[in-house]
Amino acid sequence: MNDLLSPTPKSDYDASSIQVLEDMEHVRLRPGMYIGGKDDRALHHMVAEIIDNSMDEAVAGHATWIEVELHANGHVSVRDNGRGIPVDPHPKDPRKSALEIIFCMLNAGGKFSGDSYQTSGGLHGVGSSVVNALSDHLRVEVARNRELYMMEFSRGIPQAPLAKIGAAPNRRGTSVTFHPDPEIFGSLTLKPARLFKMARSKAYLFSGVEIRWKTEISDGDTPAEATFKFPGGLADYLGEALGGATTYAERPFAGSVDFRDKYNVPGKVEWAINWTPARDGFIQSYCNTVPTPEGGTHEAGFWAAILKGIKAYGDLANNRKATQITREDLLAGGCALVSCFIREPEFVGQTKDRLATTDAARMVEGGCATISTTGWRRIQNPRAPSSISSFCAPRNACAAVRKRKPNARPRPRNCACPASWWIARQTPATAQSCSSSRATLRAALPRWRATARPRRSCRSEARFSTCWARPRPSWAAIRRSTI
Repeated sequence: MNDLLSPTPKSDYDASSIQVLEDMEHVRLRPGMYIGGKDDRALHHMVAEIIDNSMDEAVAGHATWIEVELHANGHVSVRDNGRGIPVDPHPKDPRKSALEIIFCMLNAGGKFSGDSYQTSGGLHGVGSSVVNALSDHLRVEVARNRELYMMEFSRGIPQAPLAKIGAAPNRRGTSVTFHPDPEIFGSLTLKPARLFKMARSKAYLFSGVEIRWKTEISDGDTPAEATFKFPGGLADYLGEALGGATTYAERPFAGSVDFRDKYNVPGKVEWAINWTPARDGFIQSYCNTVPTPEGGTHEAGFWAAILKGIKAYGDLANNRKATQITREDLLAGGCALVSCFIREPEFVGQTKDRLATTDAARMVEGGCATISTTGWRRIQNPRAPSSISSFCAPRNACAAVRKRKPNARPRPRNCACPASWWIARQTPATAQSCSSSRATLRAALPRWRATARPRRSCRSEARFSTCWARPRPSWAAIRRSTI
């Protein structure tokens, strides 16, 4: 029986044991290093890589529309009317075209120097080549200089040289059609609903582009065709995300600042935020149209600016509680979207889930603070800023109560109702709220139901609820009446 203590057979470990893999071989052997795995999320990340290339053309001002089409055979096509991938021979290897090098070599691209793109989501020069390596079929068509070129690949290997297939006098741009390799992803297939949501979100992030959606696969809910173009940008996106939920401002507090005007560098930041008592808060952040689900430095700068703006408004409105608001208070019920465009961003990993650029925090905070400190008074509903600050402020007192020891719960200073505080003492979970509704008090104090009458009012989360209690009740009387 072999175990850790048993002698192992002698094996040779010499220079011949060291393997050197080609670019495409390494991608196929370790796809998780490039797209995060082999699951459904990684499968759809391949489509995002190609869409991001087209979005970079749109943000740079060279494309006005992008088309995403899901075919019945599982292929997906991404087309744009940008400049088109260069097809002339590459200076370092004249035997190969620039298109072939882009799709067959890692660390090859036009976004390293910043000359072709001031801001871009593509950074590492591996997106297109990784998609090519993990596809059993990929076809690229380029309309450039009034000529149409085509080249096909399979698992990262060219199937034929670049070919000129005809004239294209009224067409320009790039079209990429590919099918994910079943050897890598197994039985996983592209989902229309997920691609539809991805395409729509890109249109929100850059208001100057039109996204066209088509699908030949029906799932019962996703439309077969749709066109997205949202001049309102993130404000429209947030309005749709909140749906019919009650909010404290009729329109989201939104803004946009160009970094060139403030810092003399290319880029900008856009944001939209609103507060609602109807659901938990959330934030979705993006950098150069790439989603960053794990946040990063741009999120930190955004919240710092919003917190500074609310505190400044609290001082202006003589609201002393607003000076105690923390970032945690803003997150409770705060629904926000923030998108920044910066040059040479630094992401954590190839999947770009988190932004690590240190300057992003400073520029985003400075850009948002420029408007947030003075912009609260310009919200459509003049009562909204006061409601928002009041909605966040009482949470500090409740948080202070929760931080105390369970056996030492003094009465909060902002609670004017003795019966409410008595209920909080009996049930620690209810200490999160320092006000009680009429139904809550009647359930807790059944013997006082007949003689109860309104005494005082407590404010919680910008909503008023009448507290029902007997005049001047003693703590002993309340305890005796509920035993």
